[in-house]
Amino acid sequence: MEKEYYGIKAEDIISKIDHTILKVDAVWEDVKRICDEARRYKTASVCIQPCFVKRAKEYLENDIPVCTVIGFPNGYMTTEAKVFETENAVKNGADEIDMVINVNAVKDGDYKYVSDEIIKVRNACKGKILKVIIETCLLTDEEKIELCKIVSQSGTDFIKTSTGFSKYGATREDVEILKKNSYGIKVKAAGGIKSVKDAVDFINLGADRLGTSSLLKMME
Repeated sequence: MEKEYYGIKAEDIISKIDHTILKVDAVWEDVKRICDEARRYKTASVCIQPCFVKRAKEYLENDIPVCTVIGFPNGYMTTEAKVFETENAVKNGADEIDMVINVNAVKDGDYKYVSDEIIKVRNACKGKILKVIIETCLLTDEEKIELCKIVSQSGTDFIKTSTGFSKYGATREDVEILKKNSYGIKVKAAGGIKSVKDAVDFINLGADRLGTSSLLKMME
């Protein structure tokens, strides 16, 4: 795709996309289409439901990394359940894991629980990329900053704004907060990417990955 958008080459934007389908009613043909598009344009990964990981991994033959979600979308299951989900996803071929934190624990001020859970899931990843979804739309700025510290210290790879299934997705303000207050990890902006301008703005604010189901179509 030999184009440029707001000063950034199309290929540079595409290389940051986790091409996503997480709809509850998605079928294999939907997932297969996402895989075909990702392979055609060379996105960073496909992000799909856990039940499709094994089939997608076999279909893609390592052409594109397979990402899946854990504790999705609410994050309030037990740590043991998230660890099992993670181990199962890795066994089925997942290359990247996007886990949702326990927001209930954050609201209780139990940051030790949050930290311990992230570390246990990280260990279950067995070296695969781990992105930690903090669901910024449910948090105060103080909570976001504290979670930046916790995620940065956890040995994970990314802090991620949103599931896209709550009140709203990534905002420019939240990406800026996460980038400013995280260290040693990358930032993923997800949900709320309604235009190519949104995507470019997130990249310029420091986002290293973009979680989106529609950006490729908008760029076409």
